[in-house]
Amino acid sequence: FFPTIYPWGAFCSWICISKRFTFAHFLHDLCMRGFTAGLAHFREEFAKAKHIAIITGAGVSAESGVPTFRGAGGYWRTWQAQDLATPGAFSRDPSLVWEFYHYRREVMSSKEPNPAHLAIAECEARLGQQGRSVVVITQNIDELHRRAGSKHVLEIHGSLFKTRCMSCGEVKENYKSPVCPALKGKGAPDPNAKEARIPVEDLPRCDRQGCHGLLRPHVVWFGETLDADILTSVEQELERCDLCLVVGTSSIVYPAAMFAPQVAARGVCVAEFNMESTPATQRFMYHFEGPCGRTLPPALARHQSEVI
Repeated sequence: FFPTIYPWGAFCSWICISKRFTFAHFLHDLCMRGFTAGLAHFREEFAKAKHIAIITGAGVSAESGVPTFRGAGGYWRTWQAQDLATPGAFSRDPSLVWEFYHYRREVMSSKEPNPAHLAIAECEARLGQQGRSVVVITQNIDELHRRAGSKHVLEIHGSLFKTRCMSCGEVKENYKSPVCPALKGKGAPDPNAKEARIPVEDLPRCDRQGCHGLLRPHVVWFGETLDADILTSVEQELERCDLCLVVGTSSIVYPAAMFAPQVAARGVCVAEFNMESTPATQRFMYHFEGPCGRTLPPALARHQSEVI
């Protein structure tokens, strides 16, 4: 794990006495010494923080086995997410889009929060007892933060387990499995799977009295704007925070890509936890490289200065 900050004097001295080690030993010890030194510095910032904002992306859920539908293997049948996650796709073929989201909902029902989710939730609960706050600002729609126990969560892209009526606009939690009877057994990701072609009247429908409008997943699709109220809440939290963590996000999806750099621009400490560097890494004080489930728990664990 390579943090941005580590003691160069100790590093150089160590090189002089390490010739007897193999190159693999060299890299391993360098990583661990760098991680430990950087973590110690970060932990001092953590101990002082009163309001912590944690921005999370797909990387934090990857260790739970959540498919991202990105990259070369990011297909459902023969479609990529950007082919189906649009208002136009839903207008043209709501049955196909609902098959896709039904599949994602069913997959998520079998996934569990991983150590990164649990560390964030435990940190929020612990610091809350000390009069300190933690807010999770997530791009994920899987609700794993909530299932881990996090209470203060801003889901900027919505949730797989909420629906919105196309007629009356009502947003409701929806954990039905299947979301409607016609989708039972549908949504197989196999490229050769036959499309269900469910009649629109049999797709998920609003149960509000006198409405019965067509429901859609309450998620932000490509080409749509983020909810204004959620964005206002995010802006307020980012203005308030005195420590910011960026966890498992590529920092290329806007406007979320600018959240942490804006915090860093006002002199607040920002720490990035990711599998690799991102376009924003150089703007941050710390960078911890590796699986979030391994790097995040020690960073958020109880500090020696905390009163038990």
